[in-house]
Amino acid sequence: MSEPTTETADAGDPTLEELVAENPDEVARFIERLGVVNELLDTADLATAAMDDRMVQELSGTATNLGAAADGLATDEVPALGEATGENADELADAIETLARLQRSGTLDDLLAMTDLLALASSAMDDDMVTDLAATGTRLGEVADTAADDDVARTLGDLLEAVGEAGSEPAEPVGPVGVAKALRDPDVKAGAGFLLTLAKALGRTTR
Repeated sequence: MSEPTTETADAGDPTLEELVAENPDEVARFIERLGVVNELLDTADLATAAMDDRMVQELSGTATNLGAAADGLATDEVPALGEATGENADELADAIETLARLQRSGTLDDLLAMTDLLALASSAMDDDMVTDLAATGTRLGEVADTAADDDVARTLGDLLEAVGEAGSEPAEPVGPVGVAKALRDPDVKAGAGFLLTLAKALGRTTR
């Protein structure tokens, strides 16, 4: 068996030495760039080696935070929030400006303190206080319903109009004789009849 022989380049192909001799400028630029690349790689290795554990942890934490932020932005609510913000951009800008002005003036802190005070007062109310307030509200509602009755509203209106008319001029003193004469006046008779009717109804409701 014959020994295997290595293949040689074809006689027509130029050798490496010939290529270098024919293109010295290009080869020099290639070697120079290759040196720059090696320096950059060496610098990166040096920087990586110089990083201590704390720096690595901080970089790792930053990457984790960035990843979490990306995950938070990748929710269905973010596009909806952006759309709502775009539709209400002017109102949102005014609200933020107002909020900032309240913050600078200290009014926001006062409002928050008042809210906390109201919450504290509500928490401090016991069951009896709540029951009393509810009863008071019910009674006030009943009074309002009574005042809204057509007959009550009409009567109160007439009474207030009469009070205004009677008070428009100073009243003259009247003795027993004047009272006896006034009772013959039709208006006085009508007023006395109303007062008697009112006294009778008042007595009936208060008994």
